Amino acid sequence: MNSIEMFSLVAGLVGGLAMFLYGMNVMSGGLTKMAGGKLESTLANVTKHPFIAYLFGVGVTALVQSSSASTVMVVGLVNSGIMTLKQAVSVILGANLGTTFTAWLLSLNAISSDNFIINLLKPASFTPFLALLGISFYMFAKSEKKKNVGTILLGFSVLMFGMTTMSSAVSPLKEIDSFKAFLTTFSNPIIGFMVGIIFTMVIQSSAGTIGVLQALSLSVKIKYSMAIPVVVGAEVGTCITAILSSLGANKNGKRTALMHLYFNIIKASLFMIIFYALNAVVHFAFMNDEIGMVGIAGIHTLINLVATPLMLPFASFLVELALKTIPIDEKEKKEQEEQQGIRTLDPRFLSNPPFALEQARQAAIEMANMSQDSLVKAIGLITEYDQEIADEVEYLERKIDRYEDQLGTYLMKINSHHLAEEDSHTLSLLLHCITDYERISDHALNIMEKAKGMSENNRTFSPKAQTEMDIFADAVKEIMSLAIQSFENQDVNLAKTIEPLEETIDGINMEVKRRHVRRLRKGKCTIEQGFDLSDIGTDYERIADHCSNIAVGIIEVNDDMYDAHGYIETLKANKKEGFEQAVSFYEKKYELPSVKF
Repeated sequence: MNSIEMFSLVAGLVGGLAMFLYGMNVMSGGLTKMAGGKLESTLANVTKHPFIAYLFGVGVTALVQSSSASTVMVVGLVNSGIMTLKQAVSVILGANLGTTFTAWLLSLNAISSDNFIINLLKPASFTPFLALLGISFYMFAKSEKKKNVGTILLGFSVLMFGMTTMSSAVSPLKEIDSFKAFLTTFSNPIIGFMVGIIFTMVIQSSAGTIGVLQALSLSVKIKYSMAIPVVVGAEVGTCITAILSSLGANKNGKRTALMHLYFNIIKASLFMIIFYALNAVVHFAFMNDEIGMVGIAGIHTLINLVATPLMLPFASFLVELALKTIPIDEKEKKEQEEQQGIRTLDPRFLSNPPFALEQARQAAIEMANMSQDSLVKAIGLITEYDQEIADEVEYLERKIDRYEDQLGTYLMKINSHHLAEEDSHTLSLLLHCITDYERISDHALNIMEKAKGMSENNRTFSPKAQTEMDIFADAVKEIMSLAIQSFENQDVNLAKTIEPLEETIDGINMEVKRRHVRRLRKGKCTIEQGFDLSDIGTDYERIADHCSNIAVGIIEVNDDMYDAHGYIETLKANKKEGFEQAVSFYEKKYELPSVKF
């Protein structure tokens, strides 16, 4: 073979491998995106039972066509606190079996028949049409789901074309005696095992290594003795992706990657020892037979089909092994407590924007509930001041500030990815609402500080003023509750009830202040009490405004509108019958007691 032929061979092999890996990545990304974040959400919810988690690990990996991708996904879920180590280990065991589906898919290339119908099952026969259909969907379809289908079809077509390219490139090697001699070195279990590990670590895909081996088997005679150690080595080499992914994770994330590594090392070591010990005694006759693409897929499946179910009852052993490698210390416990909730915003989820967005939404719901808790505690301090509760209000305000900072940063990172139109609207709503929740907590802090000043100076409201402020506070608590419920459930109808209550609260604020002025003129209260009442009333009114902003944001996303001020002005200008009735209902519900001046 001259230098030009050698260059063409290497270029074809490298180019085919690149297309193979790229096609797998595109197809996996399309499948994951099509799941819209539900894949990981379901994964996080079904892992309470080990066997169900195991089966789900098999299914998810077969779906996304990569054990590395599903293991990295699990590392992220554990790192964020959504999944425990005990839940993760069963999914990882399942992932090792699920990844064998790819080899069976590739083995379709081995189909050879003069029958036209049977020959159609060969990927080379139908992938050109899949590619045409995929590019049509991707370029011309308006639906995001159809575009995702197009991406999946294109990825599959490129993957199969890469396999064909590799097979064609290595075809001349069957005539070269030196290459045949090189392949025989793989029959040495240690050499073949190490080749499988190193090659897989370089390309970060066990499916890629097995794909190359299958491509070689189409052109060159590959024996069982050559293929088996390479396949087993690939099982260990694939752990590198999860290990690299865990470098920036917390200790639990690192432990998850170690469990994946330990399992594959134990599985590979036991197989190599038992199998080759038996071979030394029995001398398996099939070892010198040609393996073929189907045989490679079968060996890959058999190893995992036997090893992973057997290891399932001993999953806790892998957890303990990981915990002994990286022990839990007091500092870690403290960090976990401080970061609880925020950990759900794991950077690894950014590779799947819909799921990352759902995690951000859940964090925003936590933030909303903390704002409500802060407000209720602050209001209670007005009539009965307690320093411990005041400290809780201050702590919640700081925590909510952290949520806003981290959520805002995380959402901007999500925004840098391509999002479906619906997801883009949701992201805008979250950015809009987290600011309102943060401002509500600021007003709760203001109320707490005003209550503290009143307590320190022994100031209280007059009985009539306190009754009015209690009614005022009840209305504010209700509008806050409505805002959170509508935000959490994306309930547009509930959101539409907020603006009438906000208008009622504006009226209550004006009336409370007017009544105070009259009492002040008659000497029934003091100026200092008036300042307290006015400041707290202003905070109440501003909180209602922020709740109104949240409600309008929810309605805007539903109606595909983006002019909050215009929406409110139009709503009030039209004075629709339903709106007026709602205002009337709330005015009666929160009617202040009649007074005589």
